[in-house]
Amino acid sequence: MLKVGILGAGTMGKTHAVSYNSLPEVEIRGIVDRDEGAGQDLAGQYKAHSYKSIEELLEKEEVDIIDICLPTPFHKENVFKAAQASKDILCEKPIARNLKDAQEMVKRCAEKKVKFMIAQVLRFFPEYIAAKEIISSGKIGKPAVVRTSRGASFPLGADDWYGDKDLSGGVILDMIIHDFDFLRWCFGEVKRVYTKSLLNKGLERIDYALVTLRFSSGVIAHVEGSWAYPQGTPFRQRLEVAGTKGLLEVDLGKSSPYTMYLKQEEGAKAGVVIPEVPLSEDPYTREIKHFVECVKSDTLPSILPEDGVRAVEIALAALESVKTGRAVEVEKG
Repeated sequence: MLKVGILGAGTMGKTHAVSYNSLPEVEIRGIVDRDEGAGQDLAGQYKAHSYKSIEELLEKEEVDIIDICLPTPFHKENVFKAAQASKDILCEKPIARNLKDAQEMVKRCAEKKVKFMIAQVLRFFPEYIAAKEIISSGKIGKPAVVRTSRGASFPLGADDWYGDKDLSGGVILDMIIHDFDFLRWCFGEVKRVYTKSLLNKGLERIDYALVTLRFSSGVIAHVEGSWAYPQGTPFRQRLEVAGTKGLLEVDLGKSSPYTMYLKQEEGAKAGVVIPEVPLSEDPYTREIKHFVECVKSDTLPSILPEDGVRAVEIALAALESVKTGRAVEVEKG
């Protein structure tokens, strides 16, 4: 039986707790949150104990995994404390607000020989896994142009930390980093970034960015992220990949999210639309199940710590492009 301690009783902490609780080989031993009431409420649902600090959790509980579901500014200190205690670590994205912290976290976990995975959950969405398989299979030919869109209302966090761009990095670092990671997984390293954004435009609780990525492979991707929707608007995410043989569309707002348009040879009938319907499966449970299996079998997670660093590098280049108004080369740390 693996024992886990969850840091954070907010939205992601609750989501991860549901997933851990669904796994018979895992026991939630403790919840850490500075809001004692929130921590106790979540802990009570799983017959766990509530603590106000990671130090108290580590002192009183024997845990194998520390799961960090805290705001980004608190990632580094808690990763260091968990690694020092030789605990394997699952940490919510982004790994850090800046590259120096991200690199130091990776180095510390390597020194302490603990597993360290960043929760880039898009890699565990069945729809996106199938999309990657279609791309890799060559069904749509050589990929050329990609568009992604991800939109929601402005997030509500403790002390409104999302509203402080110096802490959260806004929609670029906090939300569309999902797409940066997924696209890098599909198409390789990003060479250059150019961004148009509403950042620093004086708009309260609205953020928007359109980021153009140029990959070393030649693929061009347009990544759109919006925190401009009214509260209560359903989350929207979409992927479109155009290749030399066809077009793949994935829209998670549709009951049948896949559509593939294949080019026909000259003289043939019009292109055929092929709907693809994936099996419904919770991506957060897939993600956590994967990490738990890696801990049990002492194998490396499919998402390496360096993948988390690379995603931050792309996001930071996008933020730098906002400041300068110019295309920015992606720094490789």
